[in-house]
Amino acid sequence: MTEKEKMLAGETYSALDAELLKELNECKDIVHEYNLLVPSKRAERTAMLKSLFGHVGDDNILINQPFYCDYGKHISVGKRFFANFNFTVLDEALVTIGDDCFVGPNVSIYTACHSTDPVERNTRREWALPVTIGDNVWIGGSVTILAGVTIGDNVTIGAGSVVTRDIPSNTVAVGNPCRPIKSIPVG
Repeated sequence: MTEKEKMLAGETYSALDAELLKELNECKDIVHEYNLLVPSKRAERTAMLKSLFGHVGDDNILINQPFYCDYGKHISVGKRFFANFNFTVLDEALVTIGDDCFVGPNVSIYTACHSTDPVERNTRREWALPVTIGDNVWIGGSVTILAGVTIGDNVTIGAGSVVTRDIPSNTVAVGNPCRPIKSIPVG
C-alpha cells in the first residue's frame, strides 16, 4: 500500500511521504487563492470549492474566508452548506457533511491523530480517522470536532464544545467533552 492508501484506510502512515507532501502543497496553493478572492465573486468562490472538494451537493455552498484544509478532496458536503470565518478541516481522512449544515466561526475538524509518546510522534508517523456529520446540523462557533466522530442528523452543537465522541441524532449537545443535554422532537 502507498502511504496515501494507508492514510485513507486509517492505518499508520508517514506524514513525510513525498506524494502526500506534494498534495498538501497543491491544496494549500488553491486554498490560498480561494482566500484571496473578493467575497462578492460568489460564482468563482463556488467553482473553486467544487473543484477542491471531493463532492459538493449543489451550487448553494458558501464558506466565508479565511478557510483552511489539508487535502480538500477528502471533504464531501451536501446541499445548502454554509461555514463562517476560520473554518479549518484537517482532512487526512474523509470528512462527510450532510445537507443543510451550518458551521459557525472558528470551527475546526481534525481527522489526524498523533502518538502521545514523544519519541514515536517525532518520527512523523500518524493515522487518521473519518468524521461524519449528518443532515440538518448546526455547529456553533469555536467548536472542535476530533477524529473518528459521527454526529447524527438534526443536531445542534453548542458554541465552544469539544466533540470527542459520537453524538446521536435529534439532540442538543454542549461542553468539553461535548455531550447531549436535550432531545429535539422532529416531526
